[in-house]
Order: sequence, then structure tokens, then C-alpha cells
Amino acid sequence: MKKKLQFFFALLMSAAISVHSQTYLTQVKPSGSKTWGYANQKGDVVIPAQYAKCYKFSPEGYAAIYDQQERQYYFINTKGEKLNTEAKGFKIRDGLNLDVEGFKNGVAMIKIGEKWGYIDTQGTLAIPAKYEDANDFSDGYAAVKSDGKFLVIDNKGDEKVVDGSNVVDIKDFSEGFAPYKTTDKKIGFIDTDGKIAIQAQYESVGYFKNGLAWAKETGGMLGYINPKGEWVIKPQFTSGKEFDKESGLARIKNGDKWAYVNKAGEVMYVNDTETWGDFSEGLADGKKGDKKGFYNNKGAWVIQPQFDGVRDFKNGFAAAKLGDKWGIINKEGKWVIQPAFDGIKDMELVK
Repeated sequence: MKKKLQFFFALLMSAAISVHSQTYLTQVKPSGSKTWGYANQKGDVVIPAQYAKCYKFSPEGYAAIYDQQERQYYFINTKGEKLNTEAKGFKIRDGLNLDVEGFKNGVAMIKIGEKWGYIDTQGTLAIPAKYEDANDFSDGYAAVKSDGKFLVIDNKGDEKVVDGSNVVDIKDFSEGFAPYKTTDKKIGFIDTDGKIAIQAQYESVGYFKNGLAWAKETGGMLGYINPKGEWVIKPQFTSGKEFDKESGLARIKNGDKWAYVNKAGEVMYVNDTETWGDFSEGLADGKKGDKKGFYNNKGAWVIQPQFDGVRDFKNGFAAAKLGDKWGIINKEGKWVIQPAFDGIKDMELVK
């Protein structure tokens, strides 16, 4: 019995150490500052606000930075130290609406000259820059283009040719499937072997999340399909988003009204709100009057409307705005970082 108790307490200690060893970081723009830095979950600025443009930390422990004076991208670790890379003068895929990932599955996509390749966390060019187009890795795979042909590669650089001569575009993988578009503007899905998993027959599609993907048939009505391409929820909506794992709901538009649907196809309306956000980690943002809060999958307010702006929950935290200042709240609606920043992004878990 004594040995069992000792073993049990050892497990508890191990779990406690694991929790406390986790690092959370978010991009912050201090009050009155024109530049960005990084803060931990206590709100302490751990990397000074010195960047005109910086991006989120990946689980690998690196974030992409853009130096405006040098007009150059590079990566930093959680101490703010620059990663020494074999490739020099590279670019990354950037843009107004792009959420730059940096490292994914142990590699980061970079552009050298006119070609794309991937570096690893040691700064080594792990996959040569030889592709005319490329995507970020997801689930261990990425779609790339070489000499006009589409390929699927793993993070060792092993290549598989994508089936079909009429493919004109391929997106990121999610749950083992990537959307592809054909010359006749139809969309389907390929698998990680580059094989056609679901024939191109849809007007548009989303990504597979929690086993289902939204798809629009010709004519514009939207439903949800499984990995076999079978309709699980028949096309009947005018718009829709991905399913959230914790709530079991996806946001849809039914006629002129926003609502939510579960995987059985049952529609739920939330009437005690003026706006309807996507569910994220079990909660969706809504609005009453001029204040925002969060409700659960029963439509009940869990965090009362009290904020002037919010972002989706991620890793148990959400950015929230009070007046003109941003901070971070937990799922109880309590401030873990007081609203003191001119800008703040999502809280990222760095393993």
C-alpha cells in the first residue's frame, strides 16, 4: 500500500511539474508603443517591444520576425535570441490576412530567390528550396509544386506525385486531407499519398475538423461531408464554418439567420445575443448592447457581456478589450493579464 501511495504521489508531482513547465506567450503592443514584443501569461513582457512586425510562437519555441530596417525575416527563440540559419536573405509567406505559422511539424517554410524550401529548428535547410510553390506542413505533410506538377512531401522531403493532370491548386492538409481545385473550378480532396480521396465536385469546401468538412454543391447550398465524401448533413444552409470539438457545434446561416448545427443535423438558435461567433474550445462570443461576452453550447451566457472586444479562445485563454486597452481572460472571464496593452494577440503554448 505504501509503495502504491508513493507511486501515486510521484505521478501527481510529475503532472504538476509538467503543467508548470509549460510556457505561454503572446504578442503585445504596450500602451503608447508603435512596436510589438512578447508577454507571458502573467502579463510580464519577457521580450521587449522592439519589433514593427512579429508573429506568434509555434510549439517548437520559435517565432518569425521582420526587421524593417534590414528588410529581412528571421526567427527568435523564447529568450529573444536569433536563430542562426544556413539560409540567408530568405522570405516567408506574409500578408494582411495570413496567420503566419513559422515552424510546423518541426520545419518552417522559407523562400530563397524564387523557390520555396524548409528549414528545421537547428537552422539547417532540411528540404532544399526547389519548389515553385509550397504550403505549410500539417499532420506531417505538405503539398508543393515542382516543374508544374503537384507533389505531397513529408518532413524528410520524400515526394509523392499527386494524381490528376487537371489540378491547379492544393491547400493545407487537415486530418489527412487537403482540398484541391481543378481546371473546371471544382473542388475535392486528396489524401497524404497524393491520391484523389474525394472527387472534385463541389463549388467550395472547408477543412476537415473533427471528422467533417463543410462543402457547397453546385447551386450554392452548404452541407457537411465525411472523409468518404458522403453527406452527413444534407446541403441546406447558405453558409457554414468548421465544427468545434468541445461544443460539438458549427456555425451556419439558415436563410437570413445565423444559428448552430450539431453532427446529427439539429439546428440550434441562440436568441439572447445580437451577434453570433464561432465556437472555440466550447464557447462562442456574442453581443448584447455594446458589450461582448461568451455563451456555451446551450446558449447560456458563461461570461456575461462586459467587454468592448474579444477574440476566440485558444489554449484556455482569450484576448479581451476594456475601453481601448487589451488584456487576456480565462474561461471564467477573469483577467489573467490586465487590460493595459494597445494590442494583444492569442496566447500560444510553447512546449
